[in-house]
Amino acid sequence: MSRTISSTVHPIQRCMAASNPSAWWDGFVIAADGATVTVVLLNGATTELRVVGPAVDIAMGEPVSYHPVAELLSAAAITTTARAA
Repeated sequence: MSRTISSTVHPIQRCMAASNPSAWWDGFVIAADGATVTVVLLNGATTELRVVGPAVDIAMGEPVSYHPVAELLSAAAITTTARAA
């Protein structure tokens, strides 16, 4: 699958994510309201994220990955900037 990287993702974010691949947290979307997404992680924790990139059509139940250090959210076919709300 081809993955698109949003224009909001800075090169340093890509470097941080690439150098720390084990820092990605997997989860599922439990709520999506405009630019805010709530994700329940596989460890049971819940986090609310503010998606900074372009509007991404993220649906409830969709699997996502979040890199808290690089502040990246990978959903569907896009990787974009997402910060803890």
